[in-house]
Amino acid sequence: MMDWILEATELSQDEFLILAGLTLLAGIVRGFSGFALSAMVMATAVVILPPIELIPMLWWLEMSASVLMLKNGWAEADRPMTYGLVIAALIGWPIGLWLTLSLPVETSKALALSVIVVLAISQLANLKLTFLASKAGLYGTGIIAGIVSGVAHVGGMVVAFYVLAANQPARVMRASLVLYLFLGSASSMLVLLLFGVMDFSGVSRGLVFALPTMFGVLLGQQLFTERLAPYYRPFCLTLLIGLALLGLIRTQLA
Repeated sequence: MMDWILEATELSQDEFLILAGLTLLAGIVRGFSGFALSAMVMATAVVILPPIELIPMLWWLEMSASVLMLKNGWAEADRPMTYGLVIAALIGWPIGLWLTLSLPVETSKALALSVIVVLAISQLANLKLTFLASKAGLYGTGIIAGIVSGVAHVGGMVVAFYVLAANQPARVMRASLVLYLFLGSASSMLVLLLFGVMDFSGVSRGLVFALPTMFGVLLGQQLFTERLAPYYRPFCLTLLIGLALLGLIRTQLA
């Protein structure tokens, strides 16, 4: 059975075990914070697989996590805002994928990790771009989120900028991100298929690693309480910065 899984996922046993551990940890953070699953996996697993191979796998991980978290996300999210972001992101997705497919593998890795570092530091510094609280800001944010998703699959972090600018409560921010990631994943499948990115190995990896991811999400949801709400976001962003910087260093030394 294990040999079949390794053959289907095109991974060595060590790579498989590492990815299983990484997706479990990323699932815990996703269940706790409402986002950062793709960013965590991209920041760490990029030393094993190039971004273009991680993106289809991450589609399945995000979808499986979103299904588990969708109930609260649908009930508490700012739905009109989320719909606008998803529609605009569809414009940016093909641009981001084109960049990823056009760039050399090492450049793509460095770009993906650099995007994560910049976004995480900006959010940790509580950078609030008030001009985003407009129709132009809404759709502009969505397009940029789509481009970043195509490059590094971390569009959820870009979307968080818009939520911060609108001064949304923490529970609404978390729910809106959950709903955005669900709808964004569902709609982006067509783009991935058109670009030929969603191949057999991507599907196989996604389905296999969806299991530890979902287990992690269930654990992470148990950790999200009102008492810990003020701490969850700084913790996750600090962790992301550290992981992405480590990935950048390893990528440059490889």
